[in-house]
Amino acid sequence: MAKLSSHLRTFLEHLEIEKGRSALTIRNYEFYLRRFIEWAEDPDAARVDQEIIHNYRLYLNRLESRGEGTLKKSTQNYHLIALRAFLKFLAKRDVKTMAPEKIELAKQGSRDVSFLDGTDLQRLLEAPEKSELAPIVKARDKAILELFFSTGMRVSELAGLKRDQINLERDEFTVRGKGDKTRVAFLSNQARHALKNYLEMRKDESPHMFVRHDRAAPVEGSNKEVGPITPRSIERLVKYYAVAAGIPKKVSPHTLRHSFATDLLMNGADIRSVQSMLGHSSITTTQIYTHVTNQQLKEVHKAFHGKTIDEKE
Repeated sequence: MAKLSSHLRTFLEHLEIEKGRSALTIRNYEFYLRRFIEWAEDPDAARVDQEIIHNYRLYLNRLESRGEGTLKKSTQNYHLIALRAFLKFLAKRDVKTMAPEKIELAKQGSRDVSFLDGTDLQRLLEAPEKSELAPIVKARDKAILELFFSTGMRVSELAGLKRDQINLERDEFTVRGKGDKTRVAFLSNQARHALKNYLEMRKDESPHMFVRHDRAAPVEGSNKEVGPITPRSIERLVKYYAVAAGIPKKVSPHTLRHSFATDLLMNGADIRSVQSMLGHSSITTTQIYTHVTNQQLKEVHKAFHGKTIDEKE
């Protein structure tokens, strides 16, 4: 019998080639699966059973996470999802092992959706213009914030944008998201104006839409290409402007993605359209927004609640 670890490399290559998973997803799966293999002392695939899975779930539930307490239920589920995918892969290749569907995920509470209301959002979008940073940095950061709110893009998608992806004469462009899936994103007038202003200030020939403008960036006229701004740098600048704008809550690029979705739904967009614009493969993921944006329920409550009391008065 072959040990589980002997199948791992083939599985990761399967994720890359047949499934088209991103490099980050593959790294995460490898981390989760190596944790299981190490904990279980690298058993034969046939030895994986309900008892091992039960004990592993106890281990995950009690595992401390870098001084932040035990693992979140969602993180525990990522481990189990990776393990289910691995066992399914083995079963398809006639390797005797436990049926993957027998691994149940931990139940999670409803996710909290953090988004900005109109006043806070406006203050955040205006914050770069009020900063004392270099003009081109202010222009870049303004364009980043406006593009986030206009499109609901993920931070990795925005950081990876190239200049030739966006035609400022058109209102739409294609975004390549998770699983190498494409979707259409739309530019608001504010986002188009901010992008145009930023690109007009650029003197470099870099193909990247958003680049670094710090001391480490190449000087004008050199052969060295200006590097793209990283997702981590984008996260820091969003946090910086949120603090500068006096917004008390924690704000991240994903907060702007949530704000994009809630704004659409609060103004009457149907959930299927929002699902497409966010690039969610499942409608279930998009439904996390409905409990804070259901205008129809609000209107029903307003129209029908308390009518009996009103009539008696």
